[in-house]
Amino acid sequence: MEFKDYYQTLGVARDATAEDIKKAFRKLARKYHPDVSKEKDAEARMREVNEAYAVLSDPEKRGAYDQLGKGYQPGQDFRPPPDWDAGFEFSGQGFSPHEAADFSDFFAELFGRMGGAGRGAYRPGGQHAHYQARGDDHHAKVLLDLEDAFTGATRQISLRAPEVDAQGRVVLKSRTLNVKIPKGVREGQVIRLAGQGAPGMGGAPAGDLMLEIHFKPHARFRADGRELHLTLPVAPWEAALGAVVAVDLPGGPLKVRIPEGAQSGKSLRVRGKGIPGEPPGDLVLDIQVKLPPATTPRARELYETMAKELAFDPRGRA
Repeated sequence: MEFKDYYQTLGVARDATAEDIKKAFRKLARKYHPDVSKEKDAEARMREVNEAYAVLSDPEKRGAYDQLGKGYQPGQDFRPPPDWDAGFEFSGQGFSPHEAADFSDFFAELFGRMGGAGRGAYRPGGQHAHYQARGDDHHAKVLLDLEDAFTGATRQISLRAPEVDAQGRVVLKSRTLNVKIPKGVREGQVIRLAGQGAPGMGGAPAGDLMLEIHFKPHARFRADGRELHLTLPVAPWEAALGAVVAVDLPGGPLKVRIPEGAQSGKSLRVRGKGIPGEPPGDLVLDIQVKLPPATTPRARELYETMAKELAFDPRGRA
């Protein structure tokens, strides 16, 4: 996927104000609108202009785009890093089907979880009718340690929200919240913080903040829902003869029986020893037989004895 320079598309500087961006869009719209333009590629250019304006005229999309796109050039191969949007606070959770159909894969890859519309409405009140609008719900993805799912915790969560300053430029405003993480939280679960979204208008209540939970990459474990996956190295004699081995889990040590004749690639399922919950998930152990190195004379001697005395052909011709 190629990186798109939306500033270049509109012909504005990266520090352009909201008014600068609006003027540039109007100028290009007059030039490329298919109903009036004589340019042969007017329709395609107009789609590019619309897409660039959809990003740069929206403080949230523009703030995220500015942070992610630093150092990239137009046309350069681009893949957003995993969890690049963690810690960004957005209003809503997606863009409309109309946007999805009209804009590029680059746009969808970056902004598929953002957007959303307010829910303002006129509340009838006789001759004293006034405008009320509940505050927008905000959405943010946060990264937690997998261990938090086993114990629960209170964590300080730092969020960044793009907004427009008095000069019409996008800036990132930070805030920190103390959030109670319940024991048994799972990947993708949403924690709702009431009243922590956008403020309401006309006396209406504030919106809520939706925190979508994701786990940081772990050196040993992988979570899949409430299932917990672990690659378990075993010695050749443990795999051949069977053994009871200790496994260190976030919730404490566990002894697991390796069946006789276990092979690399075989999976063992331990019921109820995954991420806590109602019901708890399972622990899935992927067996990996590891050979000791033949780096000493005695080790080589043992391997040579095995080669002579064991009638074994790993390629199936025994």
